[in-house]
Amino acid sequence: MSTGLRVLVVEDESSTRAELAGQLAEQPSVGEVQSAAGGDEAVRLLGEGTFDAAFLDIAMPGLTGIDVARILRRLSHPPAIVFVTAYDNHAVEAFGLGAVDYLLKPFRPERLAEAVARIGRRRSGPAPAGDKADDLAVVQVELAGRTVFVRRDDIAYAEAHGDYVRLHSGRHSHLLRQSLTYLEEVWDAAGFVRAHRSFLVNLASIT
Repeated sequence: MSTGLRVLVVEDESSTRAELAGQLAEQPSVGEVQSAAGGDEAVRLLGEGTFDAAFLDIAMPGLTGIDVARILRRLSHPPAIVFVTAYDNHAVEAFGLGAVDYLLKPFRPERLAEAVARIGRRRSGPAPAGDKADDLAVVQVELAGRTVFVRRDDIAYAEAHGDYVRLHSGRHSHLLRQSLTYLEEVWDAAGFVRAHRSFLVNLASIT
């Protein structure tokens, strides 16, 4: 029988750290939450035990969240990384370091729940065949007055565009009459992550 997730919160602002730790402790799948006031303390705690997930602030004195993430990648069994920050300009670098989610402050409780659920799926292993990852594996779009088909795996990122979503693949972009929220739901298991309220990023496209 699996135990709850063991989570580490790394945040230099004491009130934010306490609030995030408290919200995580309320998640049904979380079994234990420990906190660190900075990167140095986080590294010490990581050396004393294993964690299933680390929620990292980015802008901190000393070791930043990005620095801690680089250290985590060297572990034989690294925890899932979730960045929690007020800035969206680190998203590409964050996902390049293997982050499973990127939460922008202030975040809604349901966004935190989504991040925890994503960690749980990662811990459980790959999705079974026939999962929603197969939905919209190929999308039909209009290009220069003709219908073309675009493979989901060729899409680098999707951008909210009014009632549509603009799909970016290589040198081309295509409008799809669909909501970004729906694409996030059906493409989550295929490695697409909501990096911002307006962007859905294909992790496989980040090198």
